[in-house]
Amino acid sequence: MTGNAAGRWALGRSAAGRCAGALAIVLALACLLALPRIASADSAKPVLKARDVFDLQWVADPQISPDGRSIAYVRMSMDIKTDRQRGVIWLVGVDGNHARPLSSADNSSHPRWSPDGGRIAYFGSKSDGSKQLFMYWAQSAVTASISDFLESPSSLAWSPDGRWLAFTMPVPAEHKPLKVDIPEAPKGAKWADPPKLIDRMVFRMDGEGYLPNSFSQLFVVGADGGAPRQLTHGDFDTRGAPEFTADGKGVLIAANRRADADFEPIDSEIYRVDLADDSLHALTDRRGPDHDPAVSPDGKHIAYLGFDDRRLGYQATQLYVMDSDGTHSHSLTASLDRDAASPRWTRDGKQLIFQYNDRGSGKLASVDLQGKVRILAADLGGSDITRPYTGGTFSLAAGGRFAYTRAVPTAPPALATGNSSRDIVTLAALSDPLLRERSLGRVEETAFKSSADARTLQGWIIKPPNFDPAKKYPLLLEIHGGPFASYGPSFAAELQLYAAAGYVVLYLNPRGSTGYGEEFADLIHHDYPDKDYDDLMSGVDEVVGRGYVDRDRLFVTGGSGGGVLTAWIVGHTDRFRAAVVVKPVINWASFVLTADMTNYFYRYWFDDFPWDNSQAYWKRSPLAYVGNVHTPTMLMTGEVDYRTPSSEAEQFYQALKLRKIDTALVRVPNASHDISMRPSLLIDKVAYVLAWLHAHDSAAP
Repeated sequence: MTGNAAGRWALGRSAAGRCAGALAIVLALACLLALPRIASADSAKPVLKARDVFDLQWVADPQISPDGRSIAYVRMSMDIKTDRQRGVIWLVGVDGNHARPLSSADNSSHPRWSPDGGRIAYFGSKSDGSKQLFMYWAQSAVTASISDFLESPSSLAWSPDGRWLAFTMPVPAEHKPLKVDIPEAPKGAKWADPPKLIDRMVFRMDGEGYLPNSFSQLFVVGADGGAPRQLTHGDFDTRGAPEFTADGKGVLIAANRRADADFEPIDSEIYRVDLADDSLHALTDRRGPDHDPAVSPDGKHIAYLGFDDRRLGYQATQLYVMDSDGTHSHSLTASLDRDAASPRWTRDGKQLIFQYNDRGSGKLASVDLQGKVRILAADLGGSDITRPYTGGTFSLAAGGRFAYTRAVPTAPPALATGNSSRDIVTLAALSDPLLRERSLGRVEETAFKSSADARTLQGWIIKPPNFDPAKKYPLLLEIHGGPFASYGPSFAAELQLYAAAGYVVLYLNPRGSTGYGEEFADLIHHDYPDKDYDDLMSGVDEVVGRGYVDRDRLFVTGGSGGGVLTAWIVGHTDRFRAAVVVKPVINWASFVLTADMTNYFYRYWFDDFPWDNSQAYWKRSPLAYVGNVHTPTMLMTGEVDYRTPSSEAEQFYQALKLRKIDTALVRVPNASHDISMRPSLLIDKVAYVLAWLHAHDSAAP
């Protein structure tokens, strides 16, 4: 432990002296209903408010037409009546004109242009709520459903001649569970619901709940509709999007069809499915994931993504090219040392366009067949508008024009297009009308050296609106999850709301973060948490040293992997006045055996099973250090979180209660690991975090 534990505990208790425990949160929440209040009297614009979340809009999945003249994209928004995210496909010219919705459907997604540009296939919701396949005819602007599936289709690909569509859809497993002979209930009787019989290793998935006994299979259907034809069979999942061969006689898929698939969870191969007889032909064969096939225009080569599995916590995904029969495979990005994603061939077949994340920023790049990389855009951004995670999507027209989701720190992703880095223009910045009328926190990059090994690390600071460098502000350290993920200079509603409430918000990419190379990410391989704690504390020291942070008003929060590190921090230092631990792992042994991906976590994050090396699990568990905690700590968990089950947060809460540490547990009904998926839950999360910090801040009004 570092710092004055007794003094920090006394400060935390005196700060909440107006009301203790749960009562403090109730009163603080009432006080915070009027937040944010920090805009100065002469400020022309108010700061971002919690209810503004419902007015945010952003761009997702932009798809440029083959001739490069129009772009279909998904216009995302928050529906205040249903409290859900809503996506509707819009069309716009590349000159920014003639913007209009593609249809009047309540929800639509996944637009994909036909090869001749005359039609757009997409997924939409019918009146009965089912997800179906729709078609839009560009010339007549007519749209219609062309399917009536009993299950929800996913992914989508056109055949080269425009006659067929390939997609995936769940099909009941061929293997039947144990047959149990149970008598029927008498007429009118109300017996209990029958038990669930589970015999699969992965039997539930976060965000989906308990999985049906089914597998994702490949289908094709005529572009005018009709009966779908199932191409793959067996109790194996088809992964990702299908891709037709250049001659249209086959479809490429990725799948793990190994007998030991449950024990090799990341493994997959590229298969060609011949339409003539539904036969499968494996084109790759190695330990490791091979996926996302892309066929060259002449049909002679296949680009794909993957890596040789070395059972490391993080392994960089490379972009490969092989001959169409699977021979002569080689990597084009071996020297890039970044995760390649979404390969697309240029029309001449001499280059591939792909994306990757580098030091917090999304890059759109081209690579030739000799491996020479050239940047096309450096501000590709993701669609997570709550926190500043990296990501984003793009598409490519035949002539080389691209469309992509553009990230800026002050607004959710916009639609941008260009032919090169020199002529990029923004076509649709959907939240500008709202955000032009709000004073946002300024985002600035910072760099500092870690006390662990003097590595230079990267982070960002969000200063409160109307920032006054002569004042002293409270600091909130917000830690990303993953842990193999990264933050960047993107808009984050949650963090902007913290800044609007008067906090200097610090977010960092400590060791283990992606976008800095494989060696940097694997510094935490079988060593997490550990020196990433030193990285975070060094970042705090850097910002405190700038003079505008009150060193006695430091706070910390984080979710998932960030929740792990927040719980670790309060077990190793008393310098923070209060902490909020969101959806954490507290005990690695219980986590590995109750999370939705047991077969992955034990294999890649540890050396052995928990019963064979219990000490390795325990020494990395925040619960092992709960006896050191004096910081007032609130826990927050989703009640149907299957990624970091709620029992993890409950263990830390009960341990803190037994130790008489100021604590509270917030359980979010019907929430999965994506605890802020619904707009109101994002607002709730921010309100509870601010209430807890406010209740333990002696200088708060």
